[in-house]
Amino acid sequence: MEEDRKDKILKEVFKKIDELRPYVIYLQREMVCRPALGPENGGDGEHEKAEFLWHELKSLSPDMLEDIRAMDDRVSRGYRPNIVAIWKGSGKGKRRIWVLGHMDIVPPGDSSLWKTDPYTLVVKDDILIGRGVEDNNHGIISPLLAIKAIKEQGLNIENDICLVLVSDEETGSRYGLEYLLDKRPELFSPEDIIIVPDGGNEDGTMIEIAEKSMLWIKFTVLGKQCHASTPEKGKNSLLIAAHLILKLKERLQEKFNLKDPLFSPPYSTFEPTKIEANVPNVNTIPGRDIFYMDCRILPSYRVDEVIEEIRKIKDEISTSFSAEIQIETHYLQDAPAPTPQDSLVVKMLKEAIRYVKGKEAKPMGIGGGTVAAFFRKRGLPAAVWVTMPDSAHQPNEYCHISSILNDAKVFSYLFLSYELT
Repeated sequence: MEEDRKDKILKEVFKKIDELRPYVIYLQREMVCRPALGPENGGDGEHEKAEFLWHELKSLSPDMLEDIRAMDDRVSRGYRPNIVAIWKGSGKGKRRIWVLGHMDIVPPGDSSLWKTDPYTLVVKDDILIGRGVEDNNHGIISPLLAIKAIKEQGLNIENDICLVLVSDEETGSRYGLEYLLDKRPELFSPEDIIIVPDGGNEDGTMIEIAEKSMLWIKFTVLGKQCHASTPEKGKNSLLIAAHLILKLKERLQEKFNLKDPLFSPPYSTFEPTKIEANVPNVNTIPGRDIFYMDCRILPSYRVDEVIEEIRKIKDEISTSFSAEIQIETHYLQDAPAPTPQDSLVVKMLKEAIRYVKGKEAKPMGIGGGTVAAFFRKRGLPAAVWVTMPDSAHQPNEYCHISSILNDAKVFSYLFLSYELT
């Protein structure tokens, strides 16, 4: 197709997307007020949000619309929804273009840190505030807008456009993408273009192609409870835990100190995070403390190397204080092989970002895990990209309407790419 015709078609689509600003606010408002929390996070799953999105997708007349249910008796309906919508192309294209978003969110956390109700959308000029607006409503809405604009312009597509909305991303994906890949592997092909809009940077120039290994370790320190005025009669588990935390942080960072410029930060990280309640009163020395450590490990190290070093440190502190310390692997995800920097999905994203934003995007690795890892483990090259201020999981989570609209333009460029070349 001639360049001037290509530009004209895209200009018309982009104009339509800009007119969808009220629709963005509507979608965000309806999604934010439907908390999609998994049972591990004290919720009843993603059903209400899924039902809302189902009707929105149905209004765009997909050729296939299916809810692939993962059974889960911990939620009231007994299953977790996973929605697949496909708009079939003319058949001239050789690939499917997939965009995957996740419906579940994380809890708001300490309510006192929120300036507004986390489940009521707040609109302040270009900013939207509420739990889930960025993680991952933004990643759901942008491709949906692109599809809506293309449909309303009556444009033909050559490749299949595929949108998949999964459950359980925030708590392991057992009932989400992992379930889909196990039960319906025929949906995906190594020839497909797969994009996961669930990570990026503020100017939309980071394309994530690699992840660190993830290791969450639970530590249980057993001492002896006693009155705080007679510490010699007990064994302070909190004090032992403090020594253990400091030793873990020092030794692990010292031993696993390689750097890889593909990642940001370029080194492995070992951070103590959650600590469970011990004694309810101030004047009692605790006899049992439980804490967790989150480790993000460069692919150049094996996870079992890190676990072995953790065991050594645990044994040293245990011997030093004559106390029992138990460790348990709470979660482990080995880093899969990265998506090649010269893969088609990376090339297409770079081209689309250059056209829409006038900027050069850069392939990078990250420490945070995304569901793209499940694709990569199956030999399915996937790229993670979206324009985001990185407010996910924080109080007063926010995103920009303009970023949602501009990202929709990037997706529309991709969806039309075979028609336009």
